[in-house]
Amino acid sequence: MYEAIHPPPATGARRGRPPTYGEDVKRALRKVWAILDGPSGKRLAPFLPEIVEALERHDELVLPGALKDKLLGISAATIDRVLAPERRRLQLKGRSGTTPGALLKGQIPIRTFAEWDEARPGFFEVDLVAHDGGDVRGVYCYTLTLTDVCTGWTETRALRNRAHRWVLEAMPALQRDLPVPMLGFDSDNGSEFINGDLYTWLTQRKITFTRTRPYRKNDNCFVEQKNGAVVRQAVGYLRYDTDAEFRVLEELYASLRMYVNFFQPQMHLVEKSREGAKVPPAPRPSPDPPPSDDRLTPCTGGGEGPAAGDLSGSEPVALRRHITTLQARLLELSKLKEEIRRKEVRTPPEHPWRTFVVRQRGNGSRTS
Repeated sequence: MYEAIHPPPATGARRGRPPTYGEDVKRALRKVWAILDGPSGKRLAPFLPEIVEALERHDELVLPGALKDKLLGISAATIDRVLAPERRRLQLKGRSGTTPGALLKGQIPIRTFAEWDEARPGFFEVDLVAHDGGDVRGVYCYTLTLTDVCTGWTETRALRNRAHRWVLEAMPALQRDLPVPMLGFDSDNGSEFINGDLYTWLTQRKITFTRTRPYRKNDNCFVEQKNGAVVRQAVGYLRYDTDAEFRVLEELYASLRMYVNFFQPQMHLVEKSREGAKVPPAPRPSPDPPPSDDRLTPCTGGGEGPAAGDLSGSEPVALRRHITTLQARLLELSKLKEEIRRKEVRTPPEHPWRTFVVRQRGNGSRTS
C-alpha cells in the first residue's frame, strides 16, 4: 500500500555504450553482403579485404579511410547481428525426386570414406535438382550439380529432363571446365547415374565411380548443401518446362559458375573434439584461396574454360547484375506461361446429344 501511494522516484533511461558502427558502415556492409549473395558472417569476415579491394578497383564501392578501416575490422558475430533483419526476410524448401536404378548396383561400390582422399582435389559428388514447381507430372528441367569435396568448386548444368542421356552429354563439357582432373565420381542411386553408358564413360577414363547408401542423403552432404546454397538460391522452386526457360537456365549457369567459384568464400570444418557432452568445432581457417592455388592445376588436355584463365579482372558486380537480370527473365517467363495456361479454354467436342430446345412464351420455340 505504501509503495502504491509513494512510488519510487523515476530514474533516467540507462545509458549504454555508444554504437561502434554507424549507419554508413552498415550500409556498406549490406551492399557487400548483397553482392556476395548473402553469406554468413563467418564466411564473409575473412573475405572482406579481398572483395572490398575488388569492388574499389571497379569503382563499385567508394569508402573513406576511416570508414574502410571500420568495415574491415568488423567481427563475424557483429556481421550476423547487423544483417539478421535482412536475412529473416529471405527463406525457402524442396523435395527429393530420385527414382532408384537397380542396374549395375552390384558393380558400383558404395562409397566409404577410407576409399577417397578427400584432402586432395578431384573427388566430386553429383546430384540432380528437380524444377517441378511442386507438380511432378509431365516433363520439366533439372539441374546437374557437381561439387569437389576438397575445394568446394561447384559446376551446374541445365538438363531438359532426368533421362540419363542428358547427364552423359553434359559430362565432357563438365570435365573440360573443371580446374582439376576428375578422380572420383560419387552419386546417389538414381537411374540417371546408375546406368551402363555412364559407367562405361567413367571407367574408360579411370575415374572411380561410387554410390551412396540408399535413403542416406548425408552421404552426399557436400553436394546437397550446394543444391540449396547455389541452385535453389539462384533459381528458386518454380517450374521450368519450356525451351525458353531452359535456354535462360543455361545462360544463367554460365555466369553463376564464375560468380560462385571465384567470388564466394569457402569454409571447411577441420575437426571435431568431444569435451564431455559437447562437441565444439575446431577453429576454422581463412577461406580457401581462389583456384589459382598451385594445387588446382588445369586438367591435361582440358582446363580451357574460365577456370584455367586469369579472372583477376573480372567484376563481381557485373556478374551479379547479369545473374539478377536472368533471374528476372526466368520469373517473367514463368508468370507469362501460367497466365497463358489459365486463359486456355478447352471447347467440348460437338455431340449430337447436346442439341436442346428452349421454349419462349408467345414466340413459339427455338432450337439451339
